Amino acid sequence: MKYVQWSIKHFIAAALMCLMWSCTPAKKSDHLVLRLGHTLDTQHSVHKAMERLGDRLDYYSRGQMKLEIFPGSQLGTEREMVELLQIGSLDMTKVSASPLEGFAPAMKIFSIPYVFRDNTHFWKVLNSDIGTELLTGIEAFRLKGLGYYDAGSRSFYTNEKPIHTPKDLVGLKIRVLNSPTAVQTVRAMGAAATPVSWGELYTALQQGVVDGAENNPPSYFLSKHYEIARYYSLDEHTSVPDILLCSLRTWNQLTEQQQDWLAKAMSDSVIYQRELWQQSTKESLQKVIDDGVEVIYPDKQAFVDAVTPFHESLADTPAGKLMRKIKAM
Repeated sequence: MKYVQWSIKHFIAAALMCLMWSCTPAKKSDHLVLRLGHTLDTQHSVHKAMERLGDRLDYYSRGQMKLEIFPGSQLGTEREMVELLQIGSLDMTKVSASPLEGFAPAMKIFSIPYVFRDNTHFWKVLNSDIGTELLTGIEAFRLKGLGYYDAGSRSFYTNEKPIHTPKDLVGLKIRVLNSPTAVQTVRAMGAAATPVSWGELYTALQQGVVDGAENNPPSYFLSKHYEIARYYSLDEHTSVPDILLCSLRTWNQLTEQQQDWLAKAMSDSVIYQRELWQQSTKESLQKVIDDGVEVIYPDKQAFVDAVTPFHESLADTPAGKLMRKIKAM
């Protein structure tokens, strides 16, 4: 994915936002307002964490900094909002880590299946120097990574038949993130990978443009995709975190004190979101089961075996070296 490619629509949207917001954090009387846009439902744990972020930012700054949130794709798609961050027309947004490999190739590690042993191992890596280096790698693209939110593990859901083994995926069109590695992962399991934007996926499932998709339980539930795709297979092939991004232009305009307030508020919101996430995952699974969705608990080893050649093909690449480093932790 190359966010720097612009269409006329994007230029017009950016121009309007520049006129409206002057391409800088908004100064309202005695306080600074940071504008944050995202694509999620307001019931999502990440949105609630952003609200906590705003509360803690107000607390640490004693009212000198505030956060204004625009949920539900009000300001565009993830891609469009990242582009707006790059030119300083928007202050912050949330993006899934996978598409960021278009900027920092090391980000592809999150789209490689079965790299992390479990959730504990996953967070051990993110909280290590590896996690920090991954965020630092995107600064060359005018983006500042503030931290990671939990997005669980991605699993397949389909509308025609359940997925028990990789063989059941053969011939199916599966929606994936707009990431070359995510495409390779699904192809390695036998399916036809089809990138579709998140906002268009419900209709794509409904109209048969795709036969299924893959995501975590809360997203599967809150998006209402379970209304169409009635089979959910918990193969948990990848763990792709959400990343809260800040425009590097905005970040550099903040004082050291303001940066410190924002970093502290972010840390608090991450702890809060991880607690919410665990609860949300359990509740979402139970709700779709109650609605009649068939939840499958497949033998993961069959899926691990299916992607072993993919892992081996990466052995001598930077991604392969990083994967070995992670597995050794």
